[in-house]
Amino acid sequence: MNTLTIGWMALPFLAGFTIFIIPQLDRYLATLTVVASAAFAAKIFLLESPLALQFIDSAGVTLFIDPVSAYFILTNALVTAAVIFYCWQTEKTAFFYAQMIILHGSLNAAFICTDFMSLYVALEVSGIAAALLVSYPRTNRSIWVALRYLFVSNIAMLFYLVGAVLVYKSSHSFSFEGLRGAPPEALALIFMALLTKAGIFVSGLWLPLTHSESETPVSALLSGIVVKAGAYPLVRCALILEEVSPIVQIFGVGAAIFGVSYAVFEKDTKRLLAFSTISQLGWIISAPEVAGFYALTHGLVKSSLFLMAGNLPSRDFQVLQTKPMNTALWIPLCLGGLSISGFPLFAGFEAKMLTLQNLVSWQSISMNLAAVGTVICFSKLIFLPHNFKADSKQPLRVGFWLAIALLLGGLMVANAVHYEVYTVANILKAIGIVAGGAVIYLAVIQRWVVNLPRMFEEFEHLVGVMSLISVLLFWFAWSWH
Repeated sequence: MNTLTIGWMALPFLAGFTIFIIPQLDRYLATLTVVASAAFAAKIFLLESPLALQFIDSAGVTLFIDPVSAYFILTNALVTAAVIFYCWQTEKTAFFYAQMIILHGSLNAAFICTDFMSLYVALEVSGIAAALLVSYPRTNRSIWVALRYLFVSNIAMLFYLVGAVLVYKSSHSFSFEGLRGAPPEALALIFMALLTKAGIFVSGLWLPLTHSESETPVSALLSGIVVKAGAYPLVRCALILEEVSPIVQIFGVGAAIFGVSYAVFEKDTKRLLAFSTISQLGWIISAPEVAGFYALTHGLVKSSLFLMAGNLPSRDFQVLQTKPMNTALWIPLCLGGLSISGFPLFAGFEAKMLTLQNLVSWQSISMNLAAVGTVICFSKLIFLPHNFKADSKQPLRVGFWLAIALLLGGLMVANAVHYEVYTVANILKAIGIVAGGAVIYLAVIQRWVVNLPRMFEEFEHLVGVMSLISVLLFWFAWSWH
């Protein structure tokens, strides 16, 4: 199994470099790689015990693979496969596919790391690959957005490195367990960087512009899986170290409320989905015990929603209210909106109920409010006008439908994983949340016009916000130390 794991880790990078040499194989090598990742994730689910690998014992350079990792790896495989299908009939070059597969491999590596140095390498490679994909159109706008993303990411990782050095200085190991005896500033610096990379809470204010201004398939990758590379280490640290779990959960609740508060009043479809990603990442880390399954359901539905949003007649909700979309596109859009809202018959229902059942008591009220807010957000998509004669933004290719079928089909299959949550009480609660959110949208929110400030999204404020979050984290760490 150790040899298989090393081969699986190396495959995406070998495939990526091979695509540069033999560009005619781009789509096929990319497909082969994601199939291998899906098969590896399935193999992990069948293991009786977690798999641990140590490379440098003295420095604590370790890999740890268990069902939590498998959920994130499977999400990576399915989302990347969907994007490959979506792009198959387009004119994307070999460079695009090579960077996508290198990104895929670096994310896989991040999902099995349990030491800060290996994680640093994986996050840096994924950040560079993601920035290159954002800049792929080579327009002035796309290059600026990519450089902005890269700058924020690199600043965050500089803070991260200082924190990792402090951990090593106190424990002579880069292992996550080293946080237990590390000074408070180590935890503050590392967690601030991970919150920024993941786009969680106020640290994630770089995310709406980056995700909304990227090309449709790149937006699907970013929101579906890339940001989870920062969320996974937070989840893993919370599972390993009980004393830091409350800190992670506090930021989970904060992100869930913060993201949905902005998304409710958004007038742009892609920005709504981007702010919803901030909120949903909060859901993932608010209950670390079930984070893997929630990450899978969110990755599948959010990628599908971004792919569909890119084919709507407009990004402006005011235009969409007067320009109906094709019903063939509205149906999967409605299904995706219902799933992320937690409606029964979709895996999103199971993920939301599992999370609500695994919350600490002080989280419950806030997260239930966030659940209602999520319904309000996606009611804006579900209640859009539609008819069978309307045209989409562009002709919908076979690759588009294959991608949507894979993602939404995955949600329906995953619905069988935690069937035990289908109790009468949970079903009635979910229906009540969805009905309540829909009524609030139709009766109140639909008539409101609120312009929320974007000041802190501006480039010059992003680093300042990171510094404020690090101070807040230091205070939390010092309080629990």
